[in-house]
Amino acid sequence: MNSKEFSLQIEKIVQEKKGISYMDAILKYCDENDIDPSTVAPMLTKALKDKITIEAQNLNYIPKTGQLPV
Repeated sequence: MNSKEFSLQIEKIVQEKKGISYMDAILKYCDENDIDPSTVAPMLTKALKDKITIEAQNLNYIPKTGQLPV
């Protein structure tokens, strides 16, 4: 499986299960397919990484950057 196919599978999980985060979708996919989550990092596309980063910033897991003050 290449990174584009992996990304499409994750997007499909997020769309089907309303309210699931991208990180949870990745973990769910890994669990269902007996894949070690630490091995999927090279398969993450830039778009998927950006979505995970935004979710982490919204949950205050990482500092928010690149946003203008309102």
